[in-house]
Amino acid sequence: MEPGLDMNEAYQIVAGKLETWLSATIEMLPNLALALLVLVVFYVIGKMLRKFVRTLLEKATTNKTVIDLAETVMSVLIIGIGVFFALSILNLDGTVTSLLAGAGIIGLALGFAFQDIAANFISGLLLSIRHPFGIGDIIKSNDYFGTVQKLNLRNTIIKTPQGQIVYIPNKVVYENPFTNYTKNKERRIDLECGISYGDDLEKVKKVATEAIESIEKRNQNRKVEFFFKEFGGSSINFVVRFWVDFRSNPDFWEPQSDAIIALKKAFDENDIMIPFPIRTLDFGIRGGEKLNTMWDSQKKVTNPSNSE
Repeated sequence: MEPGLDMNEAYQIVAGKLETWLSATIEMLPNLALALLVLVVFYVIGKMLRKFVRTLLEKATTNKTVIDLAETVMSVLIIGIGVFFALSILNLDGTVTSLLAGAGIIGLALGFAFQDIAANFISGLLLSIRHPFGIGDIIKSNDYFGTVQKLNLRNTIIKTPQGQIVYIPNKVVYENPFTNYTKNKERRIDLECGISYGDDLEKVKKVATEAIESIEKRNQNRKVEFFFKEFGGSSINFVVRFWVDFRSNPDFWEPQSDAIIALKKAFDENDIMIPFPIRTLDFGIRGGEKLNTMWDSQKKVTNPSNSE
C-alpha cells in the first residue's frame, strides 16, 4: 500500500472498481443473453448439419473414418462461426480480428510444416470418395501386391500373399498407376509352353485345348484360346488362354496349377514332347567343326600308327 493511503481510501477505490464492473456487466446482460442464444442456435444448426452430412456421405462412401471426420469438421466450422458472431455481439471485434489473424498465421505455418501429411489426408479423402478399390480387393501399387486391409486418412494398408503388412502413403497410391485385380471379378490366365518340331501342330492345338477345357474352375462362359507364337531355338512355342472368376489369390493360382498338370498329362498320353533346351557346342578353332571329327584328327596326330 502506498504511503499515506489509509484503509478507507483503499476501500473506496476497490468499491468503485467493483461498482464500475457491475454496472458494465448489467449493461451487457442483454448482449450476453443474445450471444448465448446465438451460440445455442449455431450448436443446434451444427448438429442438424452433422446428420445431413452423414446421410449424404453414406450414399457416396462406406469409409466410416471419412464420414466421422466430415461430421466433426462441419460441426467445428459451424460452432466457430457462432463464436465469432457472439464475440461481435459483445463488442469484442478486436478479439475476433486477432483470432482470425492468428488462425491464418497458424494455418499457413502448419501448411508448410505438414504438407506431406495434408497431401496424404486429401488423397485419402479422394480415394474414399472415388472408391477405385475397396476392403478385400487385390491391388498392385508401386511394386507392392496384396489384399487391401484398410484405408485410413494417411495410408493404404495391404497384406501381401506372404503375410506381410505394407503401409503405402495415400499420396503415392493416388498419384501413381495401380492395378485392381478384382474390380472386374475375373482374370485371364496366359499359359505358355513349347513342343518339338517333330510334332503335329494341329494335333497339339486340339489336345491342348481339350486339356484346358477339362479344368473345372475355369469360366465356362469364356472360350479357351490357343495361338502358336514363334519358332524357338529348340521348340515351337504357343500360348493357351482361359478365364477364371477372380476374388482372391487362390482363384488364380489353383486353376493355373491345374492347367499345367492337365496339359503335361495330355501331352504324355498323346506322345507330344515338350523339348529340353538344346545347346550346340563348337570345339573347332575356326568354328563349324564337330567334336567327333576333331577328336579323330587329334588321335591321328598323337598316334600315327593308329591311322594305318
